Amino acid sequence: MLRRFGLVLAVILALALILPSSAPAAGFPERDITLVVTWAAGGGTDTLARTLAKNGKKYFGVNINVVNRVGGTGAVGMNSVATGKADGYTVCMITFNLSTYRMIGLSDLSYKDFDLIALLNRSPAGFSVKTDSQFKTLKELVEYAKANPGVVTVGISGPGQPWHLSAALLASTHNLKFTFVPFDGAAPTRVALVGGHITMASTGMDEVLQFYKTKQLRLLAAVMPTRNPFFPDVPTVAEGGYPIENPIFDWRGLAVAKGTPPEILNVLRDGFRKAAEDPEYIKLMNELTLPQAYMEYDKFGEFLAGLEKSMGPVLDTVGLLKK
Repeated sequence: MLRRFGLVLAVILALALILPSSAPAAGFPERDITLVVTWAAGGGTDTLARTLAKNGKKYFGVNINVVNRVGGTGAVGMNSVATGKADGYTVCMITFNLSTYRMIGLSDLSYKDFDLIALLNRSPAGFSVKTDSQFKTLKELVEYAKANPGVVTVGISGPGQPWHLSAALLASTHNLKFTFVPFDGAAPTRVALVGGHITMASTGMDEVLQFYKTKQLRLLAAVMPTRNPFFPDVPTVAEGGYPIENPIFDWRGLAVAKGTPPEILNVLRDGFRKAAEDPEYIKLMNELTLPQAYMEYDKFGEFLAGLEKSMGPVLDTVGLLKK
């Protein structure tokens, strides 16, 4: 009897050494979670991350500590998470640039190198003109651009950024030719528009909110399927007569290293879903006029796949696609 018991015990011990233990997942999280932000402290992405993380203990039982790892237009921080331990203790705030790295030859990194948690926000581009511009509608501007190739100048905050690609997608979809004028951010782009130095600006809609409220500029269209709830009187590009399939959004989401155990992913997805429903977080999103676009991991993946499908051809039209 004792011999048989000893044999059974030996088998159990052997199986314990071979089979993966579920104990870490069952107790997750047992220590604080790190949220990596790949952009500088004080910016919109950083502010959003810190507000989301502020009440982390309420939803995870541990603190969420935000760490900024900048460089390489976000690639440094994102790569550090993608190549780190797949234990769920390091979460990354992934952003729009992840969708372009491979296409422009900056990095081999893509969303497929992560296990996705959720999309938090996707911000649309807005096409705006000076208030006293001759163009009162998107249709008027597009018809003029068709008749005068290259004459319409469009201010953007850097090549390859979502606002540049949104305007380039409009141009490629509807056979237009714009002359793009890059600026170092949205602020100088706005100043150039109001000063009459460019015909149109392509920016984040939230970036021109104050100029829009003070009637220094007119928003011709929002590059999104439905109207922006913060700008309900601004028509979409489709309503303006120029639909765009798979619009290009600036976006922010959460992800962890590929291979994170399913049980841990479930905890993270549930906890961050609750954090994104927190009234304090929602209040900040509204104050920043950032549309709430929470999307579960599977739909998030579909969104990113569609976005890459749109961006390949448009990056090619502006000479940024690496072949």
